[in-house]
Amino acid sequence: MINERMKKFEKFGNELPFAKVYYREDWDCIYFDVHGKQFGLMSKEASQEAFITLKGNPEVNEILRETSEDIIPGYYANKKHWNSIFLKTTDITDEEIEKMIENSYQLVWEKFPARVRKELLASQ
Repeated sequence: MINERMKKFEKFGNELPFAKVYYREDWDCIYFDVHGKQFGLMSKEASQEAFITLKGNPEVNEILRETSEDIIPGYYANKKHWNSIFLKTTDITDEEIEKMIENSYQLVWEKFPARVRKELLASQ
């Protein structure tokens, strides 16, 4: 189950505009990248400890942590802005995690200067 989930999330991330998801050797993890900026990290191997770390709104992050024991402050990340979600969870659906991936992507995308976003969109 965890391995299939990981593949699904990797595929989902790769389908987002200007995003790529790949194994990053220097960090030893699956790296979610939009135009050179991180929007997620995922364990490289399926296990009971495997997780995905995603950016989120700080207030929403707190609520998510309070509602599920499978969501913790971001592992090796700013604890205010990032959450880690254990992929073994049965409390959180794949669709909910995909929404979190998309939200993380949007938060990072919106930080690019308008000029950069416009140039990228024009290059499609």
